[in-house]
Amino acid sequence: MSKNNIEAAAKRLWDASNQGVTCKPIRDLIGETDVETAYQVQEINTTRRIAEGARVIGSKIGLTTPVVQQRFGIAQPDFGMLWNDREVWNNGEISVKEIMQPKAEAEIAFVLGKDLNSTTLTSIDIISAIEYALASIEIVGSRIEGWDIRITDTIADNASASHFVVGHRPVKLKNLDLINCGMVMYKNGEKVSEGKGGECLGSPINAMLWLANTMAGLGKPMRAGDVILTGALGPMIDVTAGDSFKAEIEGLGEVLVNFTN
Repeated sequence: MSKNNIEAAAKRLWDASNQGVTCKPIRDLIGETDVETAYQVQEINTTRRIAEGARVIGSKIGLTTPVVQQRFGIAQPDFGMLWNDREVWNNGEISVKEIMQPKAEAEIAFVLGKDLNSTTLTSIDIISAIEYALASIEIVGSRIEGWDIRITDTIADNASASHFVVGHRPVKLKNLDLINCGMVMYKNGEKVSEGKGGECLGSPINAMLWLANTMAGLGKPMRAGDVILTGALGPMIDVTAGDSFKAEIEGLGEVLVNFTN
């Protein structure tokens, strides 16, 4: 793939984000299946954000549930960066103008207590490294017009990341049933999404294991203190101004977020 195409794809997404105007997919520049190149595009804009003063505080895993994969015709997970300036306070507010084509999904978040440097990690390594879990709502957004995405589009677009909210009830893994814990998400008091931990690649631990080995292999290992959004436990839901969301995850309590004009 030519360097010019990679840089052009990154610029298209960067300009869309800064101008608040969606762009056409970037697969015309890098193709529909070249995952490695898509991550190169993502890295260019990650470097730009860091240069502007933003701080990476962890990562997110996307495309972990069959319902989401089927919706976009994508059959593998991906990841993107989480940023310090994209956190929304629990039960706080965010304007929909700050997000492009927003949707919400409920997830289990992990906070690491140890670095994960190896590319041959096991589930035991992952479990041992997790300090605690939290309920979370990821507010996803796409710079790609109409969410017309394939795997390379969403990877290049930081895995369609935007903002996130975490609950305030940290729980040790020994006190959770990560596979069978139920999730219910409400929009304006109406149940709109439900699922359980096992909807996320069979277990959020599986999702973490995939991410940890993948990132270490790319020379970007996860570090102690990182927050990881492990992937949706149910369908993502459209967001409009005036909406209030609440997600309840068994054993982790609730997390809330409100959307304004």
